[in-house]
Amino acid sequence: MLGPVILAASRSDRMRRLVSAAPVTKPVVDRFIPGETVDEIVPIIRELTGQGLELTMDVVGEDITTPEQAEAARDAYLELIDRLEPLDLGTRAEMSVKLSMFGQALDGGHELALKNVRPVVEAAAAIGTTVTLDAEDHTTLDSMFAIHEELRKDFPQTGCVIQAYLFRTEADARRLAENGSRVRLVKGAYKEPAEVAYQQRHEIDKAYVRILRTLMEGEGYPMIGSHDPRLISIAQELARTAGRKLDEYEFQMLYGIRGDEHLRLAAEGHRMRVYTAYGTDWYGYFMRRLAEKPANLRFFARSMVSKG
Repeated sequence: MLGPVILAASRSDRMRRLVSAAPVTKPVVDRFIPGETVDEIVPIIRELTGQGLELTMDVVGEDITTPEQAEAARDAYLELIDRLEPLDLGTRAEMSVKLSMFGQALDGGHELALKNVRPVVEAAAAIGTTVTLDAEDHTTLDSMFAIHEELRKDFPQTGCVIQAYLFRTEADARRLAENGSRVRLVKGAYKEPAEVAYQQRHEIDKAYVRILRTLMEGEGYPMIGSHDPRLISIAQELARTAGRKLDEYEFQMLYGIRGDEHLRLAAEGHRMRVYTAYGTDWYGYFMRRLAEKPANLRFFARSMVSKG
């Protein structure tokens, strides 16, 4: 399987330099990451929301090695919020954050990440929107869930992400569904050992459906993070069975993948949120997009052949 190989490459400085230097890279990266600066991304926000879509914005970058870099990440989100305010989009444009960007892996990282992310959550609430905490590898999750719980004391709309391929997630989903959380369910995009995660696609898919049923039947707000047509259909049926209205759950897909499906779901009255990343430190994000879906890798390979 190529996925684990690509995920390993996402952590390689040598591969980072090689991919970044390739002439074909930028036009391919642009498919998934439509800008590097706030000035470049604001027109994208206007365009997508004008089409009836909603967004969750991600400032890419995970290789944080100093507290100063973590503060810079915080400030990048605060700048984004300043630019969102006059657009008056409310929750139609929320934010997704990785706590690794806020210093979670540094000494005293749990407290540092909470200290840095809180101002972002506060500023988001002040303009009528919210923040979702992305899930990273399994070693970071206890800290992420603890920060999520702490933030929800003052900002109950703060969301979090759970990953279907982890064995622990069914228990996490039951707890989150009971306490009324906003929860994005994804399959998972990190290389995890067999001791903690399902390794086969069919096992992950079955876990995804079990977990999604728990979320749909619970008290929270499910966010279905998938491009899989079969899982989307199952999600719609689970929502109907649970008696949920169209505004009581939402679909989420990545910018650059299945754009026609984004518009179709929105036209049917579903809340359809596009996960839109931007920034200069795009390498790790880009490589995980390739690892998640073979079609993405084929797209990149074809581009290299045709333009190399």
